[in-house]
Amino acid sequence: MSIISKKVYQVHSRLSQTQYIAYGFMGIILIGALILMLPVSSKSGEVTPFLDCLFTATSASCVTGLIVHDTWTHWSVFGQLVIITMIQIGGLGFITIGVFLSIVLRRKIGLKERGLMQESVNALQISGMVKLARKIIAGTLLLEGCGAVLLAIRFVPQLGIRKGVYYGVFHAVSAFCNAGFDLMGWQGEYVSLTGYYDDWIVNLVVMSLIAVGGIGFVVWDDVSRHGLKVRKYMLHTKIVLLTTLVLIFGGAWLFYIFERDNLMVGMNTSGKILTSLFSSVTARTAGFNTVDVAALTDASKLLTVILMFIGGSPGSTAGGVKTTSIVVMYLYLWSHIQRTRGVNVFGRRLEADAIQRASTIFIMNLTLALGVSVYIMAAQHLPMSDVLFETFSAIGTVGMTTGITRALEPVSRLLIIFLMYCGRVGSLSFVLSFTQKKRVAPVRQPEERITIG
Repeated sequence: MSIISKKVYQVHSRLSQTQYIAYGFMGIILIGALILMLPVSSKSGEVTPFLDCLFTATSASCVTGLIVHDTWTHWSVFGQLVIITMIQIGGLGFITIGVFLSIVLRRKIGLKERGLMQESVNALQISGMVKLARKIIAGTLLLEGCGAVLLAIRFVPQLGIRKGVYYGVFHAVSAFCNAGFDLMGWQGEYVSLTGYYDDWIVNLVVMSLIAVGGIGFVVWDDVSRHGLKVRKYMLHTKIVLLTTLVLIFGGAWLFYIFERDNLMVGMNTSGKILTSLFSSVTARTAGFNTVDVAALTDASKLLTVILMFIGGSPGSTAGGVKTTSIVVMYLYLWSHIQRTRGVNVFGRRLEADAIQRASTIFIMNLTLALGVSVYIMAAQHLPMSDVLFETFSAIGTVGMTTGITRALEPVSRLLIIFLMYCGRVGSLSFVLSFTQKKRVAPVRQPEERITIG
């Protein structure tokens, strides 16, 4: 073994699981940015500035969807393929893909690799990681394949066979990974799916892929093992599925109320139903839009920000503070109001440190988003509603914008890049990657009460 190989091995062995994942994503982003800088990646054949490439690579790898260049207008087919590859790696996680390749190559998967896999998908236990990796890859290929076929059926008559199939595959992968990148720039730059606001095939396929990708791989595994026997589901699965349904249909109902006298004026019943549902589904980290986001009412913008902040579920292709974090915090609140011991739900009691982790993630994401918002508003004097929308979209890896992304100055773009990165890796995981060694005080300090509330 050479000296360089020994050094690499020593660094690799010293990295913790969170550090490995955090630095791994950082490496993927940098490699992607350098490839996008190549003249072959742009349609014009010119070199795209590094900061623009870094922004695009981060948005793709962190499955966000915020862009500074229209994907169809600026990037060549090669550049688009680089972007969709980063989206797929970012959605599934490079650890999952690496474990699957080891399975294919029949390499031994050690305890460390299984631990990394568990950390990557937020699994509850380390056993069964190899089977779960197989399920994730097989399920992804099946769902993206079905989505691509159905979307191609819609796109082929409009764009031709080759382009229609390509568009079907691209948008199926982008939707399943909750990325929000699109190739509809030929209809007009940055229009997303506004041309299909009343198209049942496009809407239902994209919404289904977003929702399934956002519930989490652990939920997939649980449902695949128990089918429709809901009583046998894990507590995690029950909470995720119920919360997802409430957020989708509750959000759709509120969007309809807020927009029926605004954007929905002149729409037929079909368009109103699809617009309401799509706005609710895509706000939870997908990034597509079928209506002009900038034209939403203030109530709809605030609702979108709330849904973006909540996001999807743990171990999924989605971002946000996650559904389980919000549910745990509200359950503890309800328990405290009722003055009960412990928190019980679905016949089970939640573990004591669940509220600690949930509140930590909630406060960290909120602090990061608000902190960056204050800087951008102070530095560029942009409207508060637009800036808050942008920053919460970034930290939630959503990708929806009111249109200010391209107006951001270099420092503001770097801060948005940082938010997207933290949103994908996890703000808590990012911080823990720098504070792995636990500092245990030799003596516990004396307790003293303070007034709360």
